[in-house]
Amino acid sequence: MVIMAAADYERLVEAAEDAHDSALAERSRLAIERGELETLTSDEAKELLAAPIPLGFWRKKRGLTQGALSKASGVAQGVISEIEAGNKPGTAATLKKLADVLKLRIDDLV
Repeated sequence: MVIMAAADYERLVEAAEDAHDSALAERSRLAIERGELETLTSDEAKELLAAPIPLGFWRKKRGLTQGALSKASGVAQGVISEIEAGNKPGTAATLKKLADVLKLRIDDLV
């Protein structure tokens, strides 16, 4: 058991939180440098949040047409079009193929 002033305890807690935040920021910075994490500009983030279906945003960000994404993923262009239009949700297997080509997680497409 340790007895200390509340102010000293609060300073210790704050220092521990700062150290944790700094370590997290450094890990994130290194992951970005290694290409493991991707950043978006403010405008891109707004566009992604406004997009009814994320697939179209990511396809365009990667500079791909629906046809090019179709060829690279093996998913029919019509299926990609229907997913982007919100007419089909896409199966898990289809979304996995698309996510792999776009270098994303399936979660980024739903």
